[in-house]
Amino acid sequence: MRMKLAINGFGRIGRTILRQLLALPQDTDIELVLINDIAPLETCAYLFKYDSTFGPYAGAVEQGDAAIVVDGHTIPMTHSPNLAHVDLSGVDVLMDCTGVARTSDVASQGLTAGARKVLISGPSPATEITIVLGANEDQLGNARIVSNASCTTNGLAPLVKVLDQIGGIASAHMTTIHCYTNSQPMVDAPRGDLARSRAGALSMVPTTSSATHLIDEVMPHLAGRISGAAVRVPTASVSAIDLVLTLDRGMSPGLFDAELRAAVQTSPVLGWTDSTLVSSDLRTRPESLVIAGPETRMVGEHQVRVFGWYDNEWGFSARMLDVARLMTDG
Repeated sequence: MRMKLAINGFGRIGRTILRQLLALPQDTDIELVLINDIAPLETCAYLFKYDSTFGPYAGAVEQGDAAIVVDGHTIPMTHSPNLAHVDLSGVDVLMDCTGVARTSDVASQGLTAGARKVLISGPSPATEITIVLGANEDQLGNARIVSNASCTTNGLAPLVKVLDQIGGIASAHMTTIHCYTNSQPMVDAPRGDLARSRAGALSMVPTTSSATHLIDEVMPHLAGRISGAAVRVPTASVSAIDLVLTLDRGMSPGLFDAELRAAVQTSPVLGWTDSTLVSSDLRTRPESLVIAGPETRMVGEHQVRVFGWYDNEWGFSARMLDVARLMTDG
């Protein structure tokens, strides 16, 4: 039985999800039945066709009658600012990719419109549970409004889980070296965070990361042991996690490396590279985090530094699809 999917918000994540859906085999288990976005149809079609990060879409993109037509696939589009006014009857999972579903009345609009469940593409206090694949998906249950956490949390939590299993985490600090996003201005302009008021493409900007408190939520047994921060950098895609931690268990570098590699091989979302790479080499990688072997090292028997790359748009969108499948299995 095919899952009927709808997307609310056709921005960076919404459009990336559609690209990934179109790359699936024709007999895939997902059918996209509707896209809702407040932008005009012409704008939506144009921004899907021409993408500054991933390049132009190779297939045909046209405007239909209240629909976007991609490679002959007609996907109906609506343009309502209030999703409760859209007919979502028969939709199994609504992916809310607007970034504004932070209150219960907004988060539940998809349910009101007829969808069975809602998956939110980011942190939200209005959800029943926050799920990170590779960390706590066994806690999903039959929740109807679910958060897919943040892109950084999707990279950090599975890594933290395997490290805790390998040696136990006494304490840790994570720095995400994160590409700029549209929460930052192109030129200096007022924002709530003074540092984020500065031009995003001109400076490295120290700021906060939502992953810090989300880790406590996703992995409560580690609450208070992991701190974190972010540095926004002048690149358009692909971010990195630099994690320094103290292990409970003393280990030799060789043993730690062997156990970490073995754990990554069994993880559904972690990857590994022994190549010397830079951020642009990781574009469109579907893993939540790709650990850079040459950058991972130990000091003594307890202190470890682990470095990993993640495509904060492509990898996160892949997890949205994975978690949506889990939500329809329950």
